[in-house]
Amino acid sequence: MRRLLFALSLLVAVGLTVAAYAFAEARRDPVVRRATIALPLWPTGERPIRVALLSDLHLGSAASDAARLRRIVAQVDTLRPDLILIAGDFIFGDREDGAVLHGPAMIAPLRALRAPLGVIAVLGNHDYHTGAEVVRRQLQAAGIRVLSNQAARVGPLSIGGIDDSVTGHAKVVAAANLTRKTPGARVLLTHSPDVARFLAPDMTLLLAGHTHCGQIVLPLIGPIAEVSAPRYRCGIVREKTRTVIVTAGIGISGVPFRLGAPPDLWLLTLGPKAAR
Repeated sequence: MRRLLFALSLLVAVGLTVAAYAFAEARRDPVVRRATIALPLWPTGERPIRVALLSDLHLGSAASDAARLRRIVAQVDTLRPDLILIAGDFIFGDREDGAVLHGPAMIAPLRALRAPLGVIAVLGNHDYHTGAEVVRRQLQAAGIRVLSNQAARVGPLSIGGIDDSVTGHAKVVAAANLTRKTPGARVLLTHSPDVARFLAPDMTLLLAGHTHCGQIVLPLIGPIAEVSAPRYRCGIVREKTRTVIVTAGIGISGVPFRLGAPPDLWLLTLGPKAAR
C-alpha cells in the first residue's frame, strides 16, 4: 500500500510539474523565426522589405491578456519591420459575446504596433464565433486594415487577404484573381493553411496560422489534436512553385498549455529573385 501511495504521489507531482511548465510555455514571449523568400514579379527598383507575421492572439484566455500583448507588441516593434501581417484569431473561445468581452483590451496594445507600410490582418474562425463585425471595428480602432477576400497594393507587394475557410467565408479564387490584378509581388494571407490546396501555381507565397503548431506535442506520440492537414502543421512547407509559412501563433485555444510547440512569430525578408 505504501508503494502504491508513493507511486500515485509521484505521478501527481510529475503531472503538476508538467502542467506548470506547459502553462509557463504558453505565457512565454514568442520565439522569433526568420526566413528570406525571393518572390516573382518584384517591382523593378524596389528594395527588399521585412515583414512580421503574427497570428492567434486569442485574447481573453488564461495565457493571453493585455499586459502580455503589450510586451509582445514591444518585441515586434524592436524588430523594426516594414510591414506587419496578422493571420486571424484575435479573440479566445466561442462565446457569441466574446469579442465584446475581450476585444476592447487589445485595442490600445495593437495601436502601438509600428511599421512604415502599416498593419494588415484577416479574421479567423474564433473571430467569427465571437463576433466578426465587432472584431473588425476593434481592429479599425487600432489602426489595422482587415482584408476580406480582397487585395491591396502595399509597397512592392500585392497582398491578398483570404477570409476564414473554417467558417466557410473564404473565397479563394476571387481573392487570388484580385491579387493578380493588383500590381506587385504576390503574397496571400489567411488564417488556415488548408486553402493552399486550392491555389494556382502562380500564388507562390501563403502565410497562415491556426494550427498552433500542434500546441501540445507529446514525445514519440506527436500532437494530441490536428486542426489542419498534418503537412501544414508548422513552419516552412515547400510545394513546387509555392512556399507556405505557418506560424505557431502567440496564444492558445482550449486549455492554457503549450508543450513542444512554443509561441512564435516570423520575421520574413521578402525581395526579388536573383537575376540569372
